[in-house]
Amino acid sequence: MSRPLASIGQPAPARAASPPMRWLGRNRAALVALLVFAALFALVDAISPGPMTYFDVSFQASGATPLALAAMGQTLVVLSGGFDLSAGAVISLVNAVLAATMDPADMEASVLVWTLAGIAVGMAVGAFNGFFVAVLRLQPIVVTLSTMFIVQGLTLLVLDQPGGFVSPSLGNLYMGDAIPEVLPASLVLLGLAALFWLWLKKTWLGVALYAVGSDPHAAAATGVSVPLVRFCAYVLAGGFYGLSGVFVSAQTGSGDPLVGNSLLLSMFAAVVIGGTRLGGGKGGLVGTIFGAFVLMIVVNILLALNVSAYFSTIAEGGVLLAAVLIGSFARDSVLVEQIRRLSGVARARRAGTHVSQRPHDDRKLPFVARRAQGRSVGDRIAEPGVLQRHGPTLRYAVPAYACLAIVLVVTQVLLGNTLASWSFWNSLLVLSTFLVVLALGQGSVILTGGLDLSVPWTIGLSGILLAGIVQGSDAALLYAVPAVLGLAALIGLFNGLGVVALGLSPIVVTLAANGILQGIALLYSGGTPSGFASPALRWLMTGRLGPITPVLVALAVFLVLGTLLLSRTAFGRRVYAVGNSLEAARLSGVRTGRVIVGVYVLSALCAALVGILLTGFSGQASLGMGDDYLLPSIAIVVVGGALITGGRGHFLGMVGGALLLTALQTLLAGTTLPYAFRAIFFGCVVLAAVIALREKRT
Repeated sequence: MSRPLASIGQPAPARAASPPMRWLGRNRAALVALLVFAALFALVDAISPGPMTYFDVSFQASGATPLALAAMGQTLVVLSGGFDLSAGAVISLVNAVLAATMDPADMEASVLVWTLAGIAVGMAVGAFNGFFVAVLRLQPIVVTLSTMFIVQGLTLLVLDQPGGFVSPSLGNLYMGDAIPEVLPASLVLLGLAALFWLWLKKTWLGVALYAVGSDPHAAAATGVSVPLVRFCAYVLAGGFYGLSGVFVSAQTGSGDPLVGNSLLLSMFAAVVIGGTRLGGGKGGLVGTIFGAFVLMIVVNILLALNVSAYFSTIAEGGVLLAAVLIGSFARDSVLVEQIRRLSGVARARRAGTHVSQRPHDDRKLPFVARRAQGRSVGDRIAEPGVLQRHGPTLRYAVPAYACLAIVLVVTQVLLGNTLASWSFWNSLLVLSTFLVVLALGQGSVILTGGLDLSVPWTIGLSGILLAGIVQGSDAALLYAVPAVLGLAALIGLFNGLGVVALGLSPIVVTLAANGILQGIALLYSGGTPSGFASPALRWLMTGRLGPITPVLVALAVFLVLGTLLLSRTAFGRRVYAVGNSLEAARLSGVRTGRVIVGVYVLSALCAALVGILLTGFSGQASLGMGDDYLLPSIAIVVVGGALITGGRGHFLGMVGGALLLTALQTLLAGTTLPYAFRAIFFGCVVLAAVIALREKRT
């Protein structure tokens, strides 16, 4: 049939895609994850000594199910535009609750009742997160990190060591067969979870979840209640974590307060592999299931090849970064934009038109600079007073010192004869040294609007490496310390380039880096760190220089240099500029990429220095020696008056936060409260500080 006359010369209208093609477009990522899983499964079958049996399939399905369930919950949060770092802790809490409360005499406990109980515990924690994130509109990363430590403390109160009892009835159901020798019950459970998601995504909540994740402002303009949607996302995610905790309990038949901690990195990897976009608005739970099975298959391949299990966290971190990078190859991605920009710079340099190749001319100075040059002495604007210049800084930093004074008075009242004792002040300052050093590094990253989650294993690897090289020799310090600091600079460079050049989320890059560093530390030490600190390093941390410990002299120098770095140098001014507005800083001529890379290098160097000092303080290094410093490194910055989204804060305020948290630790250590209360208390302190010192919304 001929076209109408009016349409001659006009492009033909685009043909609507058929329903199958639309379905393929919407589920392309999940299908890719499925194909990757199938290919890896075939590889495992090929390299295994014998053919895969039903037992092998059932065993692998049961092994991947806890991760798949937990990652499905994480996917809901990510789809809404958030992050949840408390997921692993929730799994541990549910496992501990079941193991501590089940009656050992009840061998046929109700599976339905205890499953609902585990889901209810997870949803309660999800509601806690949702309230602070959705209702109070706090940053998800800070809220869920604080919740992680609070929940870990609660878990230790419920079950302080592995043990307890889980009824065999849970294991018989979840670890058994739905159809003998045909269908494992674990796959049925995942199928039911997938059906729930397929139903949910067609409801108003599912549609609103994608809308909020894509553009919360546009969603709100169309009448969507953004806080309600985000609150529901965290609550439902908590339910999935709770179900994962129930399945873990069925697997193990007992409780372990740390059982869920190792799943956090794997969760994010499964989410990304499954095709869900970090930042929200795209993806789904079905793809996440296949993403979890891909990770499980990768671990099985390593085992089949007789590769050390220490490579598992390295593999998970590498897979996470690779999956995120693959998803970054889009026309509007930061990675592609960086490639275009570098190509443009190269062309400009070859043509001799790059801004750095232009001759210097006073007429090309910024307008403000030229105006200042032409001003007479009498025309110059009077400098503001000290209070005017530092008023905002004091308003946010002074509360930390005021609270420190209160804590010191309470310590004097409860413990007695502390404030008049120099040994108390000396110990307080020595113990605060580690947090003060971390305050400069983590604080600089936070001032730019980022976050460094690789601090724990940067500390751990640095301490293990130093002790292994030094082996008690003072002379070895001359090359061991530079080697450790050089490695730290490379770690920071890796983090910074991942954020700047690849456009990846700081949370993803540094979380993956932390897992990779953990694997490297395990491989280097063989799981058992060797070596010990040299006498000179021990003297620095525990010796005497007159009435004080020698490290306090170094601490005083560090305080001066840190204050000058962030307050009196061009680098410090650029850090604040980037934190206030990345785009405005770029338009003002600030090389924002260099600044961001610089703060991550500084953070890694500070973490490595803490690893060195901790090794000298304890005499040797240990695995996990940095685990206790992740939340405190963020807490001192927030308590010290810094804004978690960047642009506001002062190093001396962060120092006040370090002194406050160290004084709190000293006070709690002098009481009879269990150690678990410290984690709970610190988490609550961070939440309270974020609420009290957040910027007022107009």
